[in-house]
Amino acid sequence: MSTLNINGRNQTIDADPGTPILWALRDTLGMTGTKFGCGAALCGACTVHLDGQAIRSCITPISAAEGKKIRTIEAMTDGSDRVGAAVHAAWVKHDVAQCGYCQSGQIMSATAFLKSLPKGKQPTPAEIDGAMAGNICRCGTYARIRAAVVDAAKALA
Repeated sequence: MSTLNINGRNQTIDADPGTPILWALRDTLGMTGTKFGCGAALCGACTVHLDGQAIRSCITPISAAEGKKIRTIEAMTDGSDRVGAAVHAAWVKHDVAQCGYCQSGQIMSATAFLKSLPKGKQPTPAEIDGAMAGNICRCGTYARIRAAVVDAAKALA
């Protein structure tokens, strides 16, 4: 048994400590916003925040999250996270999603990136590209993703 703090609530998980966070979220808790893509931390579809850092939940065991805070896409879109709400609004404004499969991971990476910037700093295109490089979008909406991150940063300034 493991107790994980997920989106501000303690959740008891009856699973092997080596179970990836992704499967604890999806299979045990029914939180399907975090997606399975590659299973090897290469695509970014499974991105969540662990103590504010974007991590790949498909390879991170639940044992690594005990005593830490996990934030998922569900917390980014419920209005409780100012930066997440700004990113989500920019995503909608720029009509970023096509198939949508990678979008929860993209939003989680963009949110962690914007939270890491000094207050009021506007990111450069190269900084955005670097921060988002670990997230693959098979539909190729990278220009819209970059524009959405720029808009979210402006909205937060």
